[in-house]
Formats: sequence, C-alpha cells, structure tokens
Amino acid sequence: MEKHFRIERDSLGSIKVPKDAYFGAQTMRAIENFSVSHITQHFEFIQAYAVVKKAAAIANIKLGKLDRKLGIPIIKAAEEIIEGGFRYDFLVDIFQAGAGTSTNMNVNEVIANRANELLGGKKGDYSPIHPNDHVNMSQSTNDTYHATIHIAVYKTIKQSLLPELESLQNDLEKKAKEFHSIVKVGRTHMQDALPITLGQEFSGYVSAVAHAVKRVDTISDPLRELAIGGTAVGTGVNAGKKYPDLVINEINNITKLDFRKSLNFFNASQNQNVEAEVSAALKTVAITLNKIANDFILLSSGPNAGFNEIILPAVQPGSSIMPGKVNPTIPEMLNMVCFKVIGNDITITEAARSGQLELNVYTPVIAYHLLDSINILTNGVRIFRKKCVQGVKVNEKKIKEYLENNPIIATALAPIIGYEKTAEVIKLSYEKNISVRDLIIKMKLIPKEKLDKLFDYKKLVNPD
Repeated sequence: MEKHFRIERDSLGSIKVPKDAYFGAQTMRAIENFSVSHITQHFEFIQAYAVVKKAAAIANIKLGKLDRKLGIPIIKAAEEIIEGGFRYDFLVDIFQAGAGTSTNMNVNEVIANRANELLGGKKGDYSPIHPNDHVNMSQSTNDTYHATIHIAVYKTIKQSLLPELESLQNDLEKKAKEFHSIVKVGRTHMQDALPITLGQEFSGYVSAVAHAVKRVDTISDPLRELAIGGTAVGTGVNAGKKYPDLVINEINNITKLDFRKSLNFFNASQNQNVEAEVSAALKTVAITLNKIANDFILLSSGPNAGFNEIILPAVQPGSSIMPGKVNPTIPEMLNMVCFKVIGNDITITEAARSGQLELNVYTPVIAYHLLDSINILTNGVRIFRKKCVQGVKVNEKKIKEYLENNPIIATALAPIIGYEKTAEVIKLSYEKNISVRDLIIKMKLIPKEKLDKLFDYKKLVNPD
C-alpha cells in the first residue's frame, strides 16, 4: 500500500498523502482532523477562490513581486479549477479550523502542485512554486476567504437565483392573466369571505415574488465590497497599497462583475453582517414561496373532501397503498426547500454574531449555508414553476358551485338593510341551507331587480 502514497513534510513533520492527489500535507491533516460530516464546500466557492488566486498572481506579476515564469503556471492552474477541474481534490470538511485556513491551503496546494506539474515537476516537491510563498503571495486566509464568500454568493445570486425568481414571477403573471375572469370565493381565517377572482389571487403571488426579487437584489449589493488586501488582522501586511485595487480590477476582468474595495478592512474582517443580511433576505424568499406552495396545496386539496378549485399537474403516483391517489408533490418539495433555507439562516445568524475581536472565524459554515440556500432555492423554484405553475388548471365547475352557495356575498347588502339584518340573513342561510338570494326575496327585503345588481359578481370583485 505504501506505493499508493507519497511523503510530504510541513512544520509539524511528515505525513502520507495519496500519490495521485493534487492536495498536500496541510490538506491531508485537515482531512484527518476534521472528519465530521463529509460535507465539503460548494464547488462554486472553490472556483471563486481560484478566481482570487488567478487575480492575485496577475497583480503580483504587475507589481514585480512574482516572477512571470512562476506566475503564468499558477494562472493556468487556477483557470483549470475555474473551468471545473480538480473537483475531487477539495475534500476539507466545512466543520474545520476557524476562518477557513484549511480550505485556503487546499486551494494553494492544488494550484502549486498543478503549476509545478505544468513546469515538468512532481507533486509534493513544491519547487519552484510553493503554496505559501507564491500561490498565497500578498494574501492571508482572513482577507481571501471573506472576499471569496462575496464573489461566490454575489455571482450565484445574480446569475442563478434572481433569473429563476424572475421567471417564476413571469409564469405566475401569465396564470394571473389567464385566470382574470374566474370569480371565486375568497377566504379569510380559512372561512368563506367575499368573492375574488382567481387572477387577483394569483396577482398577489406575482407581487410577493417581485418584492422578493427586489429585496434580494438590493440587499446583495454590499457583497460587491471585497476585503482583499486586508491581510491578517486587516492591516494589509505583506500586500502593499497598490495591490488591492490591482487584484480587484483583475477579479472584475475574470468575473465580468463590478466588485470594489472594502471601505474598511477591519470591519470586513471582524463582521459578517452583510452575509447575515443576505441570508435574512433569502429566508424571506423562503417564507414567500412557502406561502404560495401552501396555497397551491390547499386550493388543489381533495378532490372530493377538499377545495379542489385548481388542478395541479400529476407528476407521479401519490401512494404505495391507495391506487389512483395523486399528491401535491412539487409544492411539498418546495416547502421542504424553504424549511432548509430558514434553518440555514439560523446557522448563519449564530455564526455571524459569534465573531471575536479582529476576526470572525466561523466563515466556513457561513459560506456553505449561504450557497446551499441559494442553490436549493434556485433548483426548487425552477422545478416548481416548470412542473407545477406552468401546468396549473382551473376546476370552474367546483369554483362556481362554491360561489353560488356562499352566503357571505350578502355583505353587499349591509349598506342597504344594515349590518344586523345582514348577519341574520347569513345565519338563516347557513341554518336552512337556502341561498341568500332566495331568502332576501322570501323576506321581501329587497326587490329582485335591485338584488340582481347588488349580486353582480364583477362589481363585487372590482368595486367602484
């Protein structure tokens, strides 16, 4: 078995590393020390870290600190990660030593070993390119990890989550227009209320999602501030004054996004308040989607003992024992996504409030759970809109039946016969199972001709 390993050395001594691995000694120690959950950082985060490493190498070459002969292989190795390579060499558990040093060194070692390989060297030799001296030049974990969170989270929000939410908004709006003339019973407190159109009901969902899009877009803007260059405790030791602007300019060239330097490196190092605010906005998205999913479940319930007002697409059998049963599986899936996002926010909140002095060291779990929330929301929304929203149909027969048997429409009579008399009519309608219209005529409270105008559903849903 020895032939499958190589021996590497670091400041703590020797350690066996798998022969074919691109990671090195510090990564191997982290794998052995933090075998907690076998959950590793999202690869979007690793790719964003490689963006930082590539940009740093370019900046250091321009500053004359890094020999171009060494910098070019580092840049090429980082680009291979950005393009999706070496995915299985990033094995450090998210529950690791604080601040993410192990993940930073994992990235440094993979890039160094691949860069040396490009120069004809062997893995583990770290000559001429060293993980710390060259790949990590002008950097520390404390500034690069924070910057990487911002890059990865902002990029996935702008390029994945927001477009998917906007598509959901559009699909719901199409349904709102399709259902604009379907008058139905409204409900408050889960009891019958005045009429509403199904289109109006769906327009509420459209507006809720639109507000969610605007909220996330606005609150994510501070993610554009990068702590890069605020090394160690925020002072920028070993980086230099010109470095931050140079490296951020290169990051923007690579990502095609518009990042900027943090206004205060010490605040950026000490606090994760921006991440907490973004997480709170994602939680609000989850609350919004949870409400819409629950409404879909209620409105489609039955078909005989529930509302049965809308019909959801049947995507799979609903029971292993009851033949023919079809469940609201897609809204149920979305609800579980929402529960996880809300749980992630609690973790992020606790991590964000637990920093001490010059550094919040709980960034690994913050990074993982933020990206987790974004990814599952993006995927959950896409499946919900494609497999559920786009195929929603109306049960007009059931909606009309409920509407015509709804005594609450007598509310329109209150300005004419008074609140008390109207309440009496509604109560009698329930007790005797007689329609309000027939009761009013029988009690001779309002002439039939005038009653027809008062019970015009179109006017009830769109009052003057």
